[in-house]
Amino acid sequence: MRLTHRTLTHTTGHAVDLIDITPELRALVHEVGITGGLMAVTSRHTTTAIAINENECRLLDDLRALFGRLAPPDAGYLHNDIHLRDCPPDEPKNAHAHLLAMLTGGSEAIAIVNGDLDLGRWQSVFLVELDGPRERTVSVQVIGT
Repeated sequence: MRLTHRTLTHTTGHAVDLIDITPELRALVHEVGITGGLMAVTSRHTTTAIAINENECRLLDDLRALFGRLAPPDAGYLHNDIHLRDCPPDEPKNAHAHLLAMLTGGSEAIAIVNGDLDLGRWQSVFLVELDGPRERTVSVQVIGT
């Protein structure tokens, strides 16, 4: 049984950004030579998410629009009352991003079968930025044989 850990780093470009990290994850599986096992992919931030879905530009635009309807950045959130919290005065007003991250999820577990990620034909793994642009990290752990 082998265990490998990597940290992926990405600089996001937009307030809401979807970065397809599938090629990096596949490359890691091939690099470590695991033919069967499991990959855990975890966001290391409370305002990003990890998601599996189709990498189609119109769908990704739909997703951005949905996020804006579900948790508008300019709505009144208690978390955004910076003056009432014990935090630096330049703390961002980002309650919407925290809420979306909680709804979307911070990690995915993906089976490794025959030396590759066991994803469907149209599935990709995304780092979902919800409070960017920023530098973000993703923890990836692979275990298998």
